[in-house]
Amino acid sequence: MALKATIYKANIELADMDRNYYESLQLTVAQHPSETPQRLMVRILAYILNAHEDLQFGKGLSDENEAAIWQINYSDEIALWIELGQLDEKRLKKASNQAKAVKLYCYGSSANTWWSQAEQSLKKFDKLTVEQFDQSTCDALVNLLSRNMEFQCSIQDGQLWLTSGDETLLIETLKLQ
Repeated sequence: MALKATIYKANIELADMDRNYYESLQLTVAQHPSETPQRLMVRILAYILNAHEDLQFGKGLSDENEAAIWQINYSDEIALWIELGQLDEKRLKKASNQAKAVKLYCYGSSANTWWSQAEQSLKKFDKLTVEQFDQSTCDALVNLLSRNMEFQCSIQDGQLWLTSGDETLLIETLKLQ
């Protein structure tokens, strides 16, 4: 018998002053059986950081032809392809060939080692942006994980302030490329 996805709901009040984007988001996120809680929370954060009316979750883990998150416009062009983790060059090349812009959010204790090995081969993709989440940020995010989440998010000057109940986190990414 196959394992089923776990469903999470996140209600997010977003004020992105950097992009002049203000929205109430109601996300339903399916956690694939092989997806870690850390990746799930990074996926939600990546969605928040790139929120747009055309942004949607892709099949990502279960379909290599889809992004983790992507923005597809009305003419079915992929405006933004977002991936998570420490990916190989082949997957990012495919994304760069199909989308106008590609973002990779890497995270995890081995992200620095991965980047030192992958940096030179990824420099050739001019559409690619790579950002890294700090391990302590990811650990703090996992502590906020519950089946029903309520977040208030404020983004200004590249800083994301995420509030859930009594907890407030400052979340910043390190731009690698």
